[in-house]
Amino acid sequence: QVQLVESGGGLVQTGGSLRLSCAASDRTFNSYFTGWFRQAPGKEREFVAAISWSYGTTYYADSMKGRFAITRDSVWNTVYLQMNTLKPEDTAVYYCAAATKGGADYRRTYDYNYWGQGTQVTVSS
Repeated sequence: QVQLVESGGGLVQTGGSLRLSCAASDRTFNSYFTGWFRQAPGKEREFVAAISWSYGTTYYADSMKGRFAITRDSVWNTVYLQMNTLKPEDTAVYYCAAATKGGADYRRTYDYNYWGQGTQVTVSS
């Protein structure tokens, strides 16, 4: 069973930056999409960003465009989420996920069949 391992979360002040990493335990693991989602206390898990593994096409939630950037390292099978100009409302647990089934919609949590354990991001005001 492939595992996704996130790292890079932490505490940062408003306006600061963090880079999250998501590494697959199997470097040969293939997915259609690898995405980042987040969940704040009392809220539903929401889509943040995704990248198609074949073409490197990137997708973002509207509120993250221009602040967040998702990239991938095909050699190490790792996906990164660079987060800039962080705001207190970005505070959440961030999850990495991979969709390996055909026809997956990158925005839908239920289309992702592999999930990481999550990493906490806290932005102080």
